[in-house]
Amino acid sequence: MAVSLTVLLASYALLEVVNAQDFSYVQPLDTVILTEYGTSPAVYPSPNTTGTGWEAAVKKAEAFIAQLTLEEKADMVTGQAGPCVGNIVAIPRLGFQGLCLQDGPLAIRVADYASVFSAAVSAGASWNKTLLYERGHAMGSEFKAKGAHIALAPVAGPLGRSGYAGRNWEGFSSDPYLSGWGMEQTINGIQDAGVQATAKHWIGNEQETERNPTYLPNSLSDDKLFNAVSANIDDRTMHELYMWPFANAAKAKAAAFMCSYQRLNGSYSCQNSKSTNGLLKTELGFQGYVMSDWGATHAGVPAIEAGLDMNMPGGLGPYGLAFGTPSFFGGNITLAVNNGTLDMARVDDMITRIMTPYYWLGQDSGYPTVDPSTVELNNFSPRSTWTREWNVTGESSRDVRGNHAELIRRHGAEASVLLKNVNGALPLKAPKNIAVFGNDASDPPMLLNQNNFEYGTLAAGGGSGTGQFTYIFTPLRAIQDRAAQDGAIVQHWLNNTVVATTGLDDLWIPDLPDVCIVLLKTWAEEGADRASLSVDWDGDAMVMNVAKYCNNTVVVTHSSGINTLPWSNHPNVTAILAAHYPGQETGHSLVDVLYGDVNPSGHLPYSIAMNATDYNAPPTTAINTTGFNDWQSWFSEKLEIDYRYFDAKNMSVRYEFGFGLSYTTFDITDMSTTPVESNITSFPESLPIQPGGNPALWESVYNVTVSVSNTGSVAGAVVPQLYVGLPSSAPEGTPVRQLRGFDKVLLQEGENQTVTFELMRRDLSYWDIFSQQWVIPEGEFTFSVGLSSRDLKVHETVTVVG
Repeated sequence: MAVSLTVLLASYALLEVVNAQDFSYVQPLDTVILTEYGTSPAVYPSPNTTGTGWEAAVKKAEAFIAQLTLEEKADMVTGQAGPCVGNIVAIPRLGFQGLCLQDGPLAIRVADYASVFSAAVSAGASWNKTLLYERGHAMGSEFKAKGAHIALAPVAGPLGRSGYAGRNWEGFSSDPYLSGWGMEQTINGIQDAGVQATAKHWIGNEQETERNPTYLPNSLSDDKLFNAVSANIDDRTMHELYMWPFANAAKAKAAAFMCSYQRLNGSYSCQNSKSTNGLLKTELGFQGYVMSDWGATHAGVPAIEAGLDMNMPGGLGPYGLAFGTPSFFGGNITLAVNNGTLDMARVDDMITRIMTPYYWLGQDSGYPTVDPSTVELNNFSPRSTWTREWNVTGESSRDVRGNHAELIRRHGAEASVLLKNVNGALPLKAPKNIAVFGNDASDPPMLLNQNNFEYGTLAAGGGSGTGQFTYIFTPLRAIQDRAAQDGAIVQHWLNNTVVATTGLDDLWIPDLPDVCIVLLKTWAEEGADRASLSVDWDGDAMVMNVAKYCNNTVVVTHSSGINTLPWSNHPNVTAILAAHYPGQETGHSLVDVLYGDVNPSGHLPYSIAMNATDYNAPPTTAINTTGFNDWQSWFSEKLEIDYRYFDAKNMSVRYEFGFGLSYTTFDITDMSTTPVESNITSFPESLPIQPGGNPALWESVYNVTVSVSNTGSVAGAVVPQLYVGLPSSAPEGTPVRQLRGFDKVLLQEGENQTVTFELMRRDLSYWDIFSQQWVIPEGEFTFSVGLSSRDLKVHETVTVVG
């Protein structure tokens, strides 16, 4: 596509002066815009939903809206205090029971008798698309049984630009392709269970530090001392990294997107018209509604015009005041419509977007009521803050867990990543004398994960993404139970400081143990970024001290993500298992792997560098000036995050992206590549936009086939991974190679299977900032398949464009 240089230069100049909050300039949706750092072109009006794929539900929504008064319409888009974390009030005269919104990405959090599933980082480490769906469906079934209409999950933001980000564990991977599958499969699972899924946090939410504004002391309004940090992202990076998994979410027909706290290229995410009206609702064809994160709304009509459809939590309750943000919707909407500053058609579209998924999923017929026990557990809007009475009826304290403990145990084991295994240290062979070390081994003092709990195993992180445990089956208990079957003894030392600083001879260990199991933990939470990439509570020193004494030291980490593991090459550290946050069955999952009942098949969803200083994109911190907008985070690394950076700089890493060992061995051979069509063009066909964007981008254009075989002595699951290197004609900054396919295959001893990867047009394209399209470059592509991003077994170069 030819683009006028005059148009480009004019558009570039506009970016110098236009802000998404400035209504003096309105950008037609088809105008070519070059996006530069720190600016957001205005995109108005907010597109009306077309109801694509939801046609029958749209008609029901429109019939419902036709009966609403203006005040009821304002209620439909404004959260209010109530029994759930977020609430849309009922309209009894129309038979509408309201909407209950509940956290979060690993459990229905404000609930009793509910399961705590593995965190998304664990699910991502499984590299199993079926597991991702199964986990989402089980979670969705629990949300529904507790009466929650909307699950505030799953998470693709943060993606994982920085290993220090406090909420990385809520997402699946720092790789957008793997994260995209996590989003799509989880959304399909949740919504197949009848619950609305919420893709969050849209977009650029890559740190916790200064994610919200700093408010003036004692302020009861939106008076700010400093604006929140601005995530400044260029156009190509936005599309190829941060938007990529959200495109999968839109394609999966996610009911809702949640906009994020921080600013994006200068404007608050929840009133950034370029990202919401332009990228999400127009380019990706998103048909659902955009809700604010809790307290992330900073304007009324400007945010509505910029694409925000639902304000949460709304009202002037204590949770809202904690953010210094009263509701900008509610009565302000009726006022704005009456004085002509807000078009009723825009309000109707907001409600159409909200109610269409409600009807599409059949939530208007026989949906469970909100469990009354939720009222007592919800400390965000206790009954004393309600301005309206809620009809909370039905059985209280419903047990919705079903057989999910078995599923959680299986998922936790499958997602465990074996990083080291010297001389077959694992699986354990009925050792008779076992020593367990570390404060991660035993029960916490209470069934809540907290940063300041020195003792207690970690099975989930903190903040709104956590879960309320009804129990945790700890590693120590599970090891003791299993050892008892062999008549073995298990001794344990839980004080990390003592173990790290005391000679083990002085700990009264009577005999040299057959195996020393060291359990480490790393906390992460919403609202704070990690201070380091080391394990917590003197864990590194503890490992070194144990390994000095014990020549068979097995280390297990329960962590939010990256740990640098400086002791990994110690000769007495014979095995390392990264278990992440496995959920309530953490101990059972661990023992299943340690004793070989489950052959580990997890792979790293990120890279582990040699040193913390090797990572190139830490959070922006310590802004020492006094300017109102001085908090700026420049994503100047562009596409070079995680393995893309290490490959571009040819840097050694401790364990590469996609790495994971097994108790057996595998090989990959016999690669073949076949185009799906004979004449593949550089530019996609211009087709009507569907959820997920131009459907031409999702069409298969190339097939890659390999043979995978189990060359070891036991059954195991292999994860062949396809990486694509684009031709040299691609723009500067293109990654050396990128993940573009994976599968998980269970193979018996000596078994061989054929695996086929279907490459879509999007997989072979880069985002061209001039044509504003996905483009397949001309020249030779390199297709490589292996067991990790650097253990590549077979390669082939092909010219794709016909």
